[in-house]
Amino acid sequence: MRRLGIVVLLLGVTAVAAPAGATAATRSCGSVSDPYAGTRYEGVDLSAITASGVSCRTAKRVARGAHRKALGITPPPSGMRTYSWDGWRVTGDLRGSSDRYVATKAGKRVRWRF
Repeated sequence: MRRLGIVVLLLGVTAVAAPAGATAATRSCGSVSDPYAGTRYEGVDLSAITASGVSCRTAKRVARGAHRKALGITPPPSGMRTYSWDGWRVTGDLRGSSDRYVATKAGKRVRWRF
C-alpha cells in the first residue's frame, strides 16, 4: 500500500512539472548542404534549421520540401511569403540579406534560413 502511495505521489509531481500546454524543447538540426545542385542556387545551403516538437530528420524534410515550393512562388512586394506545404503553414521573410522561414503544424515548429 505504501508503494502505491509513492507511485501516486510521483505521478502527481510529474503532472505538475509538465503542464499540458508546455512547449517542446527546441533543438538545433544543422543544415541541408547544397539542396539545389545544378541550379542557379548551387552551393547555397538551408542553414540554421531548428525543430520544436519534431525530429531533426522531419525538420530537414520540411525545410527541403517547403523551401523548394517557395522558390516556385513569385515573391510578393511586401517581402512576406505565406503558403502551405504538406499540411504545414509556412511564412517566409524575404527582407534582409538572408531569407528566414517558419513552418508550423499542430504546435510543431521548424525554422530555417536560406
